[in-house]
Amino acid sequence: MAIYQTKIKKQFEKDGYKVLKLIRLSENGYPDLMLLRDGESIFIECKEASDTLKPLQKLRIDELRNMNFKAYCMQDGKGIIY
Repeated sequence: MAIYQTKIKKQFEKDGYKVLKLIRLSENGYPDLMLLRDGESIFIECKEASDTLKPLQKLRIDELRNMNFKAYCMQDGKGIIY
């Protein structure tokens, strides 16, 4: 697990979320982490400082948002970038 992703995972676990690392799904491009708490689901794509959000990842975040889920891309040093 990447350093920034581990940091985000620990931060949300401290806030009471169950954090699941999404390793392999039937479709590519979905966010790295799924956070669960009190009937709420949040999806987060984690990017190290030198990494970029790929078009397919942006599409998947948009798909999740269109289904009324909270979905974001967070980058080390910048916070939410999408």
